[in-house]
Amino acid sequence: MKKFVVTGGSGFIGSNLVKFLLRKNYFVINIDKLSYSANPYNLKRIFKNKNYRFFKQDINNQAQIYKILNRYKPNGIFNLAAETHVDRSIDNPRNFIKSNILGVYNLLETLKKYSRENKKKIRLVHVSTDEVYGDIEIGKKSKETSSYNPSSPYSATKASADLLIKSFVRTYKLPIIISNCCNNYGPNQFPEKLIPKLIYNIINNKPLPIYGKGKNSREWIHVIDHCEALLKIFFNGKIGESYNVGSNQNINNVSLTKKLLKIAKNKSLKINKKVKIIFVKDRPGHDFRYALNSNKILKKLRWKTKISLHDGLSQTLDWYINNKSFFNSVSKKLYINRIGLKAWLKKELF
Repeated sequence: MKKFVVTGGSGFIGSNLVKFLLRKNYFVINIDKLSYSANPYNLKRIFKNKNYRFFKQDINNQAQIYKILNRYKPNGIFNLAAETHVDRSIDNPRNFIKSNILGVYNLLETLKKYSRENKKKIRLVHVSTDEVYGDIEIGKKSKETSSYNPSSPYSATKASADLLIKSFVRTYKLPIIISNCCNNYGPNQFPEKLIPKLIYNIINNKPLPIYGKGKNSREWIHVIDHCEALLKIFFNGKIGESYNVGSNQNINNVSLTKKLLKIAKNKSLKINKKVKIIFVKDRPGHDFRYALNSNKILKKLRWKTKISLHDGLSQTLDWYINNKSFFNSVSKKLYINRIGLKAWLKKELF
């Protein structure tokens, strides 16, 4: 049985990947320091799975990570341990530098030591983001060969990690592949993010806050499609290469909100007049548009998305309706102040 380590496995994408790998009958070791965006609720149903192990640990701790690797001798690692919330990076870049740059550095040093002492190298898939490419003009898309042009402390730290990894691949011959994915959505997503925030407000009859004028455009992918891509990259990707993972489903925030609201109404949810779009102060340096050229993964690895945006949003809405306790598992104080709203709006919006 193949063994995989998933770092950051208690977060949104990480927890979905852990469950995805278990369904594929792999042995999974989850390493997560359990910061604010990690949530034990995400994996509560698999704790007794005989093929699952969890370690509360920071990837900055080389000694402890090495012990885990040496004990289980995994076939591969998926690195999703990262700070990912742009707004928080604007408020406090230090945490992002520590996790996204120093964390990756320490993980790389651990892999160097493991390969040297065990005479065997572990393949790593590092999960990055389309935000490293920065703002993309309408009509254009970012290729793997496009220049990095990060706008936020978050995207800058992810870009730094990508470059550091590329240098370790070339210098130390570590077997690492980078994936740069577009915006994810689906079950178990931290309610600070746009789609779960909108869903929470829809099912609780609250206004729907949108940054600026709502024209900012993003490419959206269901998290399970992303998991499929990551496994395909692990087995078939070329060492040292980067792969854009996109859906070609771009939509601006206002249109996305209207689409989600229409889906909710078609499910016969009781929605009152308070559920309407309101525009709030935009965040600093807000990129207008991200868009990926994913031809490489399509042609080289024969991967493409299977879940349409409409079906994915409908499935995601159903999940949150059937798992309302998820919102209760996350303390509101962790995210209630993270949407650029004045204090007097808090009671109305949450």
